[in-house]
Amino acid sequence: MSSQHVNKHHQLGLTDEQVLMMYTFMLKARKYDERATQLQRSGKIAFHISGIGQEATQVAAAFALDKQHDYFLPYYRDYGLILTVGMTIQELMLAALSKAEDLNGGRQMPGHFGYKKLHIVSGSSPVATQVLHAVGIALKATMRKEDHVAIVTFGEGSSNQGDVHEAFNFAGVFKLPVIFLCENNQYAISIPVHRQVAGRVVDRAAGYGFPGQRVDGNDALEVYRAVKEARERAVRGYGPTLIEAMMYRIPPHSTADDDMLYRTKEEVEYHKEQDGFQRFRRYLMESDVLSEELDRALNESIKKEVNEATKYAEKSPYPAPEDVLRHVYAEDGGDT
Repeated sequence: MSSQHVNKHHQLGLTDEQVLMMYTFMLKARKYDERATQLQRSGKIAFHISGIGQEATQVAAAFALDKQHDYFLPYYRDYGLILTVGMTIQELMLAALSKAEDLNGGRQMPGHFGYKKLHIVSGSSPVATQVLHAVGIALKATMRKEDHVAIVTFGEGSSNQGDVHEAFNFAGVFKLPVIFLCENNQYAISIPVHRQVAGRVVDRAAGYGFPGQRVDGNDALEVYRAVKEARERAVRGYGPTLIEAMMYRIPPHSTADDDMLYRTKEEVEYHKEQDGFQRFRRYLMESDVLSEELDRALNESIKKEVNEATKYAEKSPYPAPEDVLRHVYAEDGGDT
């Protein structure tokens, strides 16, 4: 193994401890995702939408940002991103089971993350609305001369929504500190990318006057580099960046989808071999950052965390009907 390969994370300014923590968050996202799917299949959760296969990009992007100051506008598959920013598996489980202790009072749909303290901005069900919201937050930062950025994620299917083009244009004109991260997972529900996008998503950036970069979304360190560079550009006043991270959606679109109607088992199995999470695991093994013994210990620890979070959420009470307005008043300080 070449020293260049082994030391790639050091060249990017990442310590062994940091890349091991990146792997830990990828593992947490994967284990939560698998458990949530099991709970849906057993009838305890009505619906789950998976992010398996996309964790490497999500965690790497979060590590390249300032978790204390930046704003995060995730889309519904971003378990890796929000766990890295600071949400817990228990909080995700409370939301999945629609329990009263959920940060949103058990009243939000799955994948609609929101946590004011962590600067995670809750999304809406119509896809791509969060892209405009990110531009608004970036405009505020510019007007108030604040040094934080907003990052927003979306799929290649969402990239065709009018909101995205309006956001690109506004951000480009005013050189706003926003990072547009397209997680191109090859399918918009059942529609493959070649039927969804003419040309390449990344090339659209040029039409709006800012740089675009396509990266291998299964290469966590490449994503980290691209997002870090985009943040540095943004805080220096050079405006937005569009990053198109290429990856593959391994599970069906959601637990309500039969993906074998529009793709083959062989295709899915091929892409499982390219999975960024497993690829990062192999890299850490080759770099002597991760050992089989340490990996087993991490798996056991996270399994315990998932089990405890599941038990806690299952035992927690559901919200009472009369608590709907009470929760709204608590959120806005009683001004509604």
